[in-house]
Amino acid sequence: MNSAIDPAWLAVDAGCMERAAEFFELREVVLMGIFGAMTTAVSGLSAQSFALENISGNIANSRTVGFKRVDTAFSTLVPDLPASHEIAGSVGASSRATNAVQGDFITSQISTSMAISGDGFFAVKARTGLADGSPTFSGANAYTRRGDFQISENGYLVNGSGFYLQGYPIDPTTGSTSGSALQIIKISNDNLPARSTTKIEYRGNVPAYPRTNNADSTIPNSELLSGAAYTGATVTAANDTGFTDRTIAGPSMTVYNAIGTPLNVQMRWGKTSNTVGSETWSLYYKSDSNATGASTMWTQVASGITFDNNGKMTAPASGTLSTTFTVNGATSGAVDINFGNTGLTQFADTNGAVNINTLSQDGYPSGTRTGVEIGEGGRIMGVYSNGQTVALAQIPIAHFPADQLLKRKDGGMFEETLESGQPLFEDGGRSIVGGSLEGSNADVADEFSKMIVTQQAYSANTRIITTAQQMLQDVMNVIR
Repeated sequence: MNSAIDPAWLAVDAGCMERAAEFFELREVVLMGIFGAMTTAVSGLSAQSFALENISGNIANSRTVGFKRVDTAFSTLVPDLPASHEIAGSVGASSRATNAVQGDFITSQISTSMAISGDGFFAVKARTGLADGSPTFSGANAYTRRGDFQISENGYLVNGSGFYLQGYPIDPTTGSTSGSALQIIKISNDNLPARSTTKIEYRGNVPAYPRTNNADSTIPNSELLSGAAYTGATVTAANDTGFTDRTIAGPSMTVYNAIGTPLNVQMRWGKTSNTVGSETWSLYYKSDSNATGASTMWTQVASGITFDNNGKMTAPASGTLSTTFTVNGATSGAVDINFGNTGLTQFADTNGAVNINTLSQDGYPSGTRTGVEIGEGGRIMGVYSNGQTVALAQIPIAHFPADQLLKRKDGGMFEETLESGQPLFEDGGRSIVGGSLEGSNADVADEFSKMIVTQQAYSANTRIITTAQQMLQDVMNVIR
């Protein structure tokens, strides 16, 4: 048998091998494209799943106080290929914070609720334990927009996530903050100490012609306070009737001494001179309402209060009278009756009576705390049984250079990061709104719209995978 190989057959085999090589090369290109499409579709599924997870969280927290929704940002992942072979690329998903996007305000019936208008955060701390029944706190600050604070049994302001509000204590006597370091705010149940009256603000008009009981327009000077028994430093109880007939009622008011004892001060005005350009008055108060006989009932405050022809007070030149009241045995501290330079006048009055425009004093008795509310300027105000409202603490607002880069924590809390920068604190001012809460900034209708788009995109990616699988099957059939 001749074992030589026919050259014609060799040529046929070479052609087949060349065509086979071209086929396998084409198959590799096709398979790479199909597998690339499947990989890209899988990245799309992953990105849309990530977006759906954020949408789910936003909807779940749509009623959470101070919640900040998390949006999803999509970005293209493109391989490094020549310009003529560039492809659309796959996709990646990342979170985008909305920490600076404010939610709507909700009216709260709780007086210690508060919301922040504009940017910024409350500074709070987490409780780490208890020591002798009092909470202990972690060293790190946390920050939140959740302002649903209520007073705990220990007097702390705690929000719905269990975090304790920080601020600066205020001295209730001076009204100034105590120190510059943040402290956990604790509301004291101590009584508000009494405050002695030191000033009376008195504004009004005394009539040019006082219509006393003795005044008779046909008898000159019958309206004046005259007679030694009635014009001295004191007036006895025996002369009370004659004195009241020659004077007109001034205001009655309550002043307080250092221990909060109320003194009911009843005043009367008596005109003592009609001298042109220097009409003169005296002011008295009832020092002993129980006096009898020769005992003193009325005590003079001042006897030289003068007015010029224009009804302007000329003495005392300072516009202030200084005195000490002793009423029924109780004595006040030194009190300045402040008329001001133009606050007390002498103009004609048809009623012939004293007309009071302003009458106030700065003292009060001691009081117990009956409530707490948020006042203007971000101050926590104590409401007391004596009618006083006193600042107890100042709430600061923390601002960050990049608040979108704060680290999110459970309960609507945030932590400082290197990227966010350090907090800068300023007084709440008009930023804090008491009696309100900031709602979630997640809008359910908007989230449902995004969910529909996400679902459609997810379904489209699954179709790509199904199509790629069918195409892969077709390629395998060609090989067979």
